[in-house]
Amino acid sequence: MRIHILALNGVFDTGLAAVLDAFDIANALAKMSDISALPFQTKVVGLRKTVTTAQGLSVPVTSATRAQTPDAVVMPAINRIMPEVLVQALAGGEVREAGAVLRKWSGRGALTAAACVGTFVLAEAALLDGEEATTTWWLASLFRQRYPRVRLDESQIVVQSNTVFTAGAALSHLDLALTLIRRANPELADLTAKYLVADARASQAPYAIPGHLVHADPLVTKFEPWARQRLAEGFSLDQAAVALATSKRTLARRMQSVLGKSPLEYLQDLRIERAVHLLKTSQASVDQIAAEVGYAEGVTLRSLLRRKLGRGTREIRRGI
Repeated sequence: MRIHILALNGVFDTGLAAVLDAFDIANALAKMSDISALPFQTKVVGLRKTVTTAQGLSVPVTSATRAQTPDAVVMPAINRIMPEVLVQALAGGEVREAGAVLRKWSGRGALTAAACVGTFVLAEAALLDGEEATTTWWLASLFRQRYPRVRLDESQIVVQSNTVFTAGAALSHLDLALTLIRRANPELADLTAKYLVADARASQAPYAIPGHLVHADPLVTKFEPWARQRLAEGFSLDQAAVALATSKRTLARRMQSVLGKSPLEYLQDLRIERAVHLLKTSQASVDQIAAEVGYAEGVTLRSLLRRKLGRGTREIRRGI
């Protein structure tokens, strides 16, 4: 299987290395374990003769414009993790050139994959229009506003939609590589994950910090402290609208536009965040914590934790 890793200047070192190492280790393990699998032929391609990583390392690359169409192309993140700098980078010529190459290969049947900020490059190239996708959780608001045609679910670690694969933040590069390995050979993917001591992770939710997601809109920014002060109370959209001097419709629309959630859904995220903090830092029972964050019974909180955090609940407290 021919896999091109399309590296741009400022590529995230860990992301590039994680993808390359995962495929190399999979190849070695296939030979060692007599697993019948076609080898992964990886090649780092770029738009310049040499790519400089975010940490200043020089990486020799093959010309992407001259390279043959691969079976799959992986777009690692560029190290532009803050919205303002990322927007500037997306307006640059290298991202536009990368988009043209990605569209060409995709049109010829190549699988297309990206992780973290690399998902923005795919979206700029319109390769995610109409598709389901994920992205790095703290940039979800920017992604949602910039690419309204993409069906974004930033709670997921990896999302496959037709021939496009997207992955979440930073170390999700490894999850993405393992997903592509699993597509070729599930047994090899499981073995590679064990050698890399990589747990199966389905959700970014245990890592997301709800308060970091609200600052793209002043109304949403005002809703957050209002909601945090009322976690133990029953939620009223009417009261929220009055307190923020807006209409229910405007508040709901702005919350959906920025966060992809209703006001009540975001309030529930804040409740879960507070509950997780108390579970980690206090000796209170689940029932006591449930009451403190607005749930009548501990069983409700347990169910929400399992649903929203998945395997991450094991890291919080046994018995959840």
